[in-house]
Amino acid sequence: MPLDIRIRFGRAIRRIREEQEINQEEAAERCGLHRTYYSGIERGVRNVSLLNIERIAKGLKTPLSELFGRL
Repeated sequence: MPLDIRIRFGRAIRRIREEQEINQEEAAERCGLHRTYYSGIERGVRNVSLLNIERIAKGLKTPLSELFGRL
């Protein structure tokens, strides 16, 4: 059974964040999200809205297609 989309998305943005060598707090700030909310996204426990997905892409300076291409 494939992993839940929330877990796969969280892992994808974690990899991008780690490649950029920033911590969750910095990533959350760049995305305009609260640190604990951002952490929940990376852990796959948050069901992220399309608006917040766009904020994450902009904050991590990563095209939406790359975010989803890493799933």
